[in-house]
Amino acid sequence: MALEFPQIDPIIFTVGPLSVRWYGLMYLIGFAFAMWWANRQAAKPNSGWTKEEVGDLLFYGMLGVILGGRIGYVLFYQFSYFLENPLYLFRIDQGGMSFHGGTLGVITAICIFAWSRKKQLLEVGDFVAPLVPVGLLAGRIGNFINGELWGRTTDVPWAMVFPTGGPLARHPSQLYEAFFEGLVLFIILYLFTKKSRPAGSVGGLFLLGYGVFRFGIEYFREPDAHLGLFGGFISMGQILSLPMVIGGLGLIIWAYKKPQPTVASKA
Repeated sequence: MALEFPQIDPIIFTVGPLSVRWYGLMYLIGFAFAMWWANRQAAKPNSGWTKEEVGDLLFYGMLGVILGGRIGYVLFYQFSYFLENPLYLFRIDQGGMSFHGGTLGVITAICIFAWSRKKQLLEVGDFVAPLVPVGLLAGRIGNFINGELWGRTTDVPWAMVFPTGGPLARHPSQLYEAFFEGLVLFIILYLFTKKSRPAGSVGGLFLLGYGVFRFGIEYFREPDAHLGLFGGFISMGQILSLPMVIGGLGLIIWAYKKPQPTVASKA
């Protein structure tokens, strides 16, 4: 026995040639939350941030997510196909976004913003980190509605048969990721930032937390058949998550060992 997959039309409504999709709406929800939360933090006394800076930062971040996510997906997951069809990079109508690529894009955007506004890089990273998990939660729900990125076959009571996943019941791994990488990670960061922390520790905790959650959930998610290593035991998602775990842990250790002023509480 398996749970019935809820048949939700990926398209919310259509007006002429324009179709509004749930997945796109999830992106908008993530950006809307980031804008609201960032302005909420900037409005606090002595935050060191203005609404204008928040707007510019989110604009850079949005570009980083979209460009980095698409380029990362093509290079990390479809590189062979890209070499044969270079224009595939621009075929966004065929979907394909990578969180790890988006992360690199956001880090690049943070570096550009910090340099242009003469702000401390770690300070900007700590400000951005709590804005991300809710966007991850929304994005994974979008994946679930689309019936994509499903999990490995299983007989757990909450297993589902996905329309594009064959006749076998599978883990709803998109919901696992939404819960742990989204909700749980946001709560962890929220509680962590209720007190002043060394600069860099918040960003480090985000990298560590996401990397650990993603690495573990990959064992429940169906890996790309052409990208698995050691007989499929290690997936591309796990390979890309390891640097996040190592880098995040190293950043936390460095932040607490290096004498530096603490940043203001963000929560």
